[in-house]
Amino acid sequence: MTEITSAGTYSLGDRTVKRLGYGAMQLAGPGVFGPPKDHDAALAVLRAAIAAGVDHIDTSDFYGPHVTNRLIREALHPYADDLVIVTKIGARRGHDGSWDPAFSPADLTGAVHDNLRNLGVETLEIVNLRLMFDAHGPAEGPIAAQLATLVDLKRDGLIRHIGLSNATARQVREARSITDIVCVQNQYNLAHRDDDALIDELAKAGIAYVPFFPLGGFSPLQSTALTQVAQTVGATPMQVALAWLLQRAPNILLIPGTSSTGHLHENLAAAELLLPADAIAVLETIGGKTDQH
Repeated sequence: MTEITSAGTYSLGDRTVKRLGYGAMQLAGPGVFGPPKDHDAALAVLRAAIAAGVDHIDTSDFYGPHVTNRLIREALHPYADDLVIVTKIGARRGHDGSWDPAFSPADLTGAVHDNLRNLGVETLEIVNLRLMFDAHGPAEGPIAAQLATLVDLKRDGLIRHIGLSNATARQVREARSITDIVCVQNQYNLAHRDDDALIDELAKAGIAYVPFFPLGGFSPLQSTALTQVAQTVGATPMQVALAWLLQRAPNILLIPGTSSTGHLHENLAAAELLLPADAIAVLETIGGKTDQH
């Protein structure tokens, strides 16, 4: 069995976690909507992740909706003491599967209670505020009122820590002036590197950066350079892409998702892969960068 042993650890809130975790999004049905195609297989993936040493899981009650949280509860409750479950709020799913903003104080409060109920916990360890000012990525917009709602929920003991998702660097700085931010979850991978400066800024502050779509998401990474490096180091292209992220900065935590135990163990094996400098130099060209980190 593949176990996580070499990628190291990093702080996430007041906990220390292994840098390679698991994202539950793909456990829901097609388009992250509806139930999984194989309920028992979904439970098996979650249990296999924990058995392999995964100690942080990313989820949201708008996956499904309600699907992944209920699967996590069925598979893993009562939870191990060292398991950190990170969820996010700020959106809801339409009847047609659309992703719609749900940003009012009532929406955010209701979402926290939905997560608490479906996960079967009294307190949520980390809640990421998902910002949805633009359907295509981070965009500027007001966040103070929304953060005030989360701060109130934290004061009430329903949330331990607050993070951001899909945020601009300016929004991250504004949020940090309002409350402690323990993680930022944005899109970032070999081919999508807009957050290079933000990652370095957060690393200096000891704040975790968690790339979503680390393997490209719904359009998996494809690159001749990536394929060539993978062949050279004797790994799969996706393992190389994950290993590059782990070597990019010490504050990067990974949450690759899959509904297959086979792919799960392939992903976790990336923790053992150390890329040489010449391979990193080749990979840097994918994102239009030639600098090494």
